[in-house]
Amino acid sequence: MYISKIRIKGFRNFKEKEILFNDGINVIIGHNNAGKSNVLKAISLAIDTQSSKRLDVHDFNKHTTIEELKTNPPKVSINLTISQSQDEDPNSDDLVTVGNYLTRLASPYEASLTYEFFLPENERQKYIDALSEVDNIKKAWKVIQHDFLRLYTSRLWGGDPTLQIQADSESLQKFDFQFLDAIRDVERDMFSGRNTLLREVLDFFMDYNIKNDATKSTETKFAEIKTLKETFSTNADALLQTLQDRMREGKVQILDYAKQTGASFNHANPDFDGSLSDVELFSALKLIIEYETGITIPATHNGLGYNNLIFMSLLLAKMQVNSDGNYLGSNAKVFPILAIEEPEAHLHPAMQYKFLKFLKENKDVKKKVRQIFVTTHSTQITSAVSLDEIICLHSENDILSVGYPGKVFSETAEDKKSKSYVQRFLDATKSDMLFAQRVILVEGIAEELLLATMAKYVGHSLEDNHVAVINVGGRYFSHFTKLFDTSNPHAISKKIVCLTDRDPSRKKRNGGQRFEKCYPYEYCCDIAGYEYSENANDNINAFNSNTTIHFFSQDELKSKTFEYDLMLHNSTSDMLVTDSMKNQEEIKELMRMNYSNALNKLRASDENDRIVQSLEASLWNEDEKKKALVASRYLNSVGKGENALELCNILEENLLLPVNERKAFDVPQYIKDAIEWLLQ
Repeated sequence: MYISKIRIKGFRNFKEKEILFNDGINVIIGHNNAGKSNVLKAISLAIDTQSSKRLDVHDFNKHTTIEELKTNPPKVSINLTISQSQDEDPNSDDLVTVGNYLTRLASPYEASLTYEFFLPENERQKYIDALSEVDNIKKAWKVIQHDFLRLYTSRLWGGDPTLQIQADSESLQKFDFQFLDAIRDVERDMFSGRNTLLREVLDFFMDYNIKNDATKSTETKFAEIKTLKETFSTNADALLQTLQDRMREGKVQILDYAKQTGASFNHANPDFDGSLSDVELFSALKLIIEYETGITIPATHNGLGYNNLIFMSLLLAKMQVNSDGNYLGSNAKVFPILAIEEPEAHLHPAMQYKFLKFLKENKDVKKKVRQIFVTTHSTQITSAVSLDEIICLHSENDILSVGYPGKVFSETAEDKKSKSYVQRFLDATKSDMLFAQRVILVEGIAEELLLATMAKYVGHSLEDNHVAVINVGGRYFSHFTKLFDTSNPHAISKKIVCLTDRDPSRKKRNGGQRFEKCYPYEYCCDIAGYEYSENANDNINAFNSNTTIHFFSQDELKSKTFEYDLMLHNSTSDMLVTDSMKNQEEIKELMRMNYSNALNKLRASDENDRIVQSLEASLWNEDEKKKALVASRYLNSVGKGENALELCNILEENLLLPVNERKAFDVPQYIKDAIEWLLQ
């Protein structure tokens, strides 16, 4: 069995939302305050018998009106749906555990647990009267906190919540919910045998070679362990007697002080005695780390990340203890659940990947834990799991949405191809698209490097608006738009901009084998001789009415690529001429000349001859031709990656100058439009 669904209503940032879970690992991601930690807390309220069920006034969802508060007392409701696993043994203890909570008897069965925190009905009228005179929301919450919160009660219903049948504690005890929060003191919790966690684990694994020997009967194991305990006790008695002998004379002095203070009244004299069992001696053990060189150091002297990994391994060991029927009998747990908040805390990226592999192995192979919930900000972790295991929380204008990257793809051949591509693509850097508040998808490295700087020139900060710029490495937008297209109910609801180049091309009508790139001033100039095509219009039109995804590109008739458009808008700015470019001096000269002189300045080459002939044949005016000439030569001289990095540094340094000393830089219009739409 597994927790297949949670429905949260009225709790913290959840007004009312349903989240689907996987039978296995669930990696819950999202920007800060999206509600990741609240999901884990909600699960624990419904299933963790050790957690407090009382809530604070700030645990209520505050996105409500004064009229709603006056009509109904705020209430928290958390419903868990527990479903049959795909390969579940019908004779396992799972069905027995949730038998009293079933809401569906047919296979696959379903059971329900519902936590509610509410004001009892007999206090309702008093509440209505108290809030009838309240005129603002802030005062209403104060009245609830001071006068009514103490009257609230919590209940855990099993089965159909409308029947209000309380879940029996015996069945609830079969769930083992282990929660490791982000702010944890592993040194306090782990490194001494005085601690309950380590002591329980040590006791279980003591004499493990005997306990785990399948060739021996239970009676034989019991007898052998009993003999070992008795031997230990006998040896311990000898040690204690040695202590007594060493204390013989000193004890006389201690007892003499006792007589003087009156502690020996009525012939009652203090003395020392005791026994020592193997379990009691655990308190003398401390966890150490031993290196191959033989050097040992206390675990308290290790790094926090290393100690966190050790602690998590001990936690899984404890879950193994809790679920062992031979050890705990009828008190053994049936359904171990592990919830970890931000496991990346203190872990090196490579360790994060190893940790996730460790978790998967414990779930799939060693069966130490049945279901795992992880909240994370780590792109290392998301890049190491499958799309099906990721759950995205996204909040926009206080509206919470849930996305399932793996579920947006259907079983069609096209969607399977897209899913496979996205899965391979999402490395530790590109996984940022799942975490960011908004995303700009671009075709190449030049846009990726320069977009954040360009945003500053139009008065915006991509960083402050939590915008990620992701280079998809070509025109592969269709694979990624499926993740965010909200016409699919499983899509991630966030605003996405796709910046695509026009890249006009043409093919000869008679004998043309394929389309070849052309310049904007060649586009549609010879309809009789050529068939023309461009890259962007289909996507722009397809997403024109989409509320979350928009495509933007250069001017259809005047431009070509990102680099071409940069120079087209800054045809006299030598800032764009970087050290890594070819033909630097030539381009600077072209910038200073008029169109006629610039034509004469071009050195002879097949490509330059083509540029001149095509410009001369066009109907553009001289200013348009001059800009197109410089842009064409710039495009043919620039190396995209290195030039973009240099240009980024130049533009950033220019921004640091006083306003009256800065050189002018005009951001291409389609980029301005894209940024404005994304941030509006």
